[in-house]
Amino acid sequence: MNKNNYPVAQQLTIPDALNQAYAHWNAGQAYQAEQLSLRVLQVLPQQPDALHLLGLIAHAYGKLDLAIDYLRKACLWPSAPATYCSNLAEMCRQKGLLAEAEQAARRAVDQEPELVAAWNNLGIIQQESGKFEAALECLRHVVALQPDNPEAYNNLANTYKRLEDLEQAQASYQRALALRPDYAEVHSNLALLWNDLGRLDEAIIAAERAIDINPQLADAYFNLAQIEMSRMRYADARRWIDALIAFAPQHAGALSARAKLLMKDDHLQDALACARQAVSIAPDSANGHNMLGQVLQMLGQHDEAAASFDRAATLPGTVAEEALVARALLLMEAGSKDDAIAAFERTLERFPGSVRVMAARADTKTYRRDDADIAAMEAALARAIKPTISDQMSVHFALGKAYLDTGDSERAFFHLDKGNAIKRATFNYDAGATSAWMRKIAAAFTPELMDKFRDAGTASQRPVFILGMPRSGTTLVEQILASHPGIHGAGELSALRHALDNAGTFPDALMHWSREDFARIGRDYLSRVDGLAPDALRLVDKMPANFLYAGLIPLVLSGARIIHCRRDPVDTCLSCYSKHFAGEQMFAYRLDELGAFHRDYQMLMESLRKVLPPERFLEVDYENVVDDLEGEARRLIAFVDMPWDDACLSFYKTRRVVRTASVSQVRQPIYATSKGRWRRHASQLGPLLAALGIVPPGDAEP
Repeated sequence: MNKNNYPVAQQLTIPDALNQAYAHWNAGQAYQAEQLSLRVLQVLPQQPDALHLLGLIAHAYGKLDLAIDYLRKACLWPSAPATYCSNLAEMCRQKGLLAEAEQAARRAVDQEPELVAAWNNLGIIQQESGKFEAALECLRHVVALQPDNPEAYNNLANTYKRLEDLEQAQASYQRALALRPDYAEVHSNLALLWNDLGRLDEAIIAAERAIDINPQLADAYFNLAQIEMSRMRYADARRWIDALIAFAPQHAGALSARAKLLMKDDHLQDALACARQAVSIAPDSANGHNMLGQVLQMLGQHDEAAASFDRAATLPGTVAEEALVARALLLMEAGSKDDAIAAFERTLERFPGSVRVMAARADTKTYRRDDADIAAMEAALARAIKPTISDQMSVHFALGKAYLDTGDSERAFFHLDKGNAIKRATFNYDAGATSAWMRKIAAAFTPELMDKFRDAGTASQRPVFILGMPRSGTTLVEQILASHPGIHGAGELSALRHALDNAGTFPDALMHWSREDFARIGRDYLSRVDGLAPDALRLVDKMPANFLYAGLIPLVLSGARIIHCRRDPVDTCLSCYSKHFAGEQMFAYRLDELGAFHRDYQMLMESLRKVLPPERFLEVDYENVVDDLEGEARRLIAFVDMPWDDACLSFYKTRRVVRTASVSQVRQPIYATSKGRWRRHASQLGPLLAALGIVPPGDAEP
């Protein structure tokens, strides 16, 4: 230390003052330490030891900017101890100044090669900068210097996890717990590892154990919420996020997670406010900008969403790949397929060999047998160090599509069965309860009920509902209608479900509603959609699952029209089974459950067909649209009472955002190759055919 003997006061020299200041600090007496340090700086304004201590005190008070300022000045002295640079590195890391943090940490280890804290800080900084191999080298060095240090093993495990070496990560976490069984942070980190491995119950136990040990450990609450979201238990996820925000209201990650949950509930403006708050708190958080991009995308603000994804991709951390993939998919939604393909290529240049990118771009291409992506994705699944369970699922779905494209039915279903099984294991679904609910709906809509409340609803000619099974041609029909200049395609809206949720349990509450109740639900729905393209004469709400509420629509909106899309049942189900849906199609991930759901859907629509007003209800078969586009398009336009426009025949040229699993199909002219395609794969579809009550082609009696 550079301690001069200038007097600070009559009774104290600078060395005495500094010694006392550090003694006060070590005794937890921050105020006394601060006052002595300030008195030293009155005599020697650049005294490094006083500056360092003031930096530590400012950090303890939560004044990170001031702490960094003090430590920068302390480290200007050539003889400043390596610890000072190490501490500056850690504070810069906390601020997100990773380049400066790495520079300070390197100076510390160069100055004192045995300083474990400096090596540890350098490893963590490199990890957060995405320099995982360099981080691994540093943290291995830390473990070598201190083989009984549980913190070192925790940091090492985090780096292995970033490198997707989950086996080594698991071993390092478990070594840390062997050294310190009550290490809350490791239990929390291990929870995320179990989640990545698909061991969800163990993940929940580990995260809850972390909270039991340290009820103020924010990351454990955050991780628990992420795990619950991954298995679609959104109410539980919301409970953990609310608990976290209760004691950490400025936790940017929690606010981003809350934004995601609000998006799931279609509270998009609230989600936007939450995401913006997260970014304002942590402006250099890649995760925050990525989440903001997702919300803006849902709101249809594509230019702003693209800017957020671009910003996320430039920031340090591990989100860049995800943000760049989101950016490319955004281009697909907007109809810029060539630009999307180029964006995927650029992402692969930045992340060579990324199977996540290859899987994400599966819908941009029709595979041939020699496609390099097929070999790369197969190799990734065969490696000893496998991708995370989530990435494995995406790769299996992508390979399933690839082999369907190439006509290799056996390989296609090997991968589709794997991908669907992984997804199905993440949530609970009761097919019997779903069937009973749909039968209750069918029984509720009697001719008497329909007659009694025929004119109760709010009168509006504007809404047009397109409904049916997913993958039954709903997006195609919407695109034909939305190509008309007077019709706006609003995509898949949850407005009807939310309006209904506010009115009581469906369908049980039907028996207790008055005419005013039906009218109020209609007004609630219109209030949610009136701001969408207000100048359009017709607004198309293309939520397939609204078939569950088809009987209710004419009672709450007496002027609304309903278009029911139908398609060959097996083709429909095969198309569902081959898609990893972004939404919650819980029935779609087992062939027998999928077939059972389709039969229940057919039962419900057969029942509703008898009571729906025929002048407001139209059924369109996908196969007829393929065979006679103009005839069916004219029939659709006439049904919604609009004048004919030839643009409806060139629907694939219409530039509008399409947010659906069918985004690539509606960007090209009608093609007939998907008609009856299930017959080429009939040998793989036994459970589905049995559930649908269909005899396989080869088993039919002569």
